[in-house]
Amino acid sequence: MKRLITLLPALLLTACNKPRSTQTTTTPPSPPPALTNWPLTRGGSSLQGRVIAPVPRKPLIDWTFAMNSPGIAEAAVAEGVILVGDVMGFLYCIDFESHKLRWKHETGDTIQAAPAIANGLVFVGSGDRKFYALDLKTGEKIWSIDGNDKFSSAPIVVPCPDGSGRWILVNGYDGISRCLLASDGSVVWTYKTDDYINGTPAVIDGRLVAFGGCDKVIHILNLADGKLVNEVVTDSQITNSVATSGKTIYCGNYANQLVATEAEAEALTWIYEAGDFPLFSAPAVDEKNVYIGSRDKSLHAVTRATGKRAWTFRTGGRVESSPIAFDDGIVFGSSDGRLYAASPADGSELWRLDLGEDLAAPPVYAQGRIIIAGGGGTLFVLSAGKPAHDP
Repeated sequence: MKRLITLLPALLLTACNKPRSTQTTTTPPSPPPALTNWPLTRGGSSLQGRVIAPVPRKPLIDWTFAMNSPGIAEAAVAEGVILVGDVMGFLYCIDFESHKLRWKHETGDTIQAAPAIANGLVFVGSGDRKFYALDLKTGEKIWSIDGNDKFSSAPIVVPCPDGSGRWILVNGYDGISRCLLASDGSVVWTYKTDDYINGTPAVIDGRLVAFGGCDKVIHILNLADGKLVNEVVTDSQITNSVATSGKTIYCGNYANQLVATEAEAEALTWIYEAGDFPLFSAPAVDEKNVYIGSRDKSLHAVTRATGKRAWTFRTGGRVESSPIAFDDGIVFGSSDGRLYAASPADGSELWRLDLGEDLAAPPVYAQGRIIIAGGGGTLFVLSAGKPAHDP
């Protein structure tokens, strides 16, 4: 197990390190409903990481599940189950009520990102260069496709524009963004970039697809046909997913910057300089700020309107765990083994919970629980504790 844990930084470092021959609009769209499930990464196709609910207070470990190896992937929750992968390539389907394993499916390599759950199916990519559709009830393979490299991004499920079915949007480390038919994996369209892609594609306004890549470019495609609509160049490799609000796109890069742009603009709206360490987490967005973790051991809050620092929150380790933004708290993990909640107003600490394992995976929220995988191979399910004055 120790050997596997030491591999975690290396897995994250591979994001882009292989060699290869005016103001933001601050009016957000209609907010998502309070979440009871978390079927897609970052809580939905806009990748906001936004939870319209109060942050759970005084969290306690409700129950845990032991995986075969460390977890760096985000979980998905729907239809009464939790789906989560580990670095040895196992995907676990865990019953939410009984806490017992329903099934597990073995892939050939690390599962680095969240699965997606839709219509009785599970969609997940693996480091074995395959992307899978599985039966949610049994874990049996329905179909799979082969890529030219690993699938390190999470899939997004969207309705076909003509209403005839569902499409799967997924990016590959081979530099290809794919749109697949959910029923059988057949290719609807592909778009080829010039370098690796790690981040999940975001859907904007139901018609655009946005993501960043190791080619330093934010790509904006037409959802209907995968044709390029716009591209905005940044100063360095984009190593994780973007976040969106309305038509505004936010992402971190390897030049230690958080950047903002409009989907159909010619240039960046603003650049926030985070310091001396790269930003490896995906951002979360609320009505006022953007929140992103850094290897400088801090969570950074940046004002959406100006791109200026609102506050930073210091932890004891790297913050590679992508935060989620509740109404009154920002929740994120750190490599110091603690899960934190900070006030969105001023960055003051609301609570911390020591889980004792490196927390590189993003937390999720479903059924009133915060769920996060740990680097020691434990899946933690947390519930709100009773206030001190309660009987």
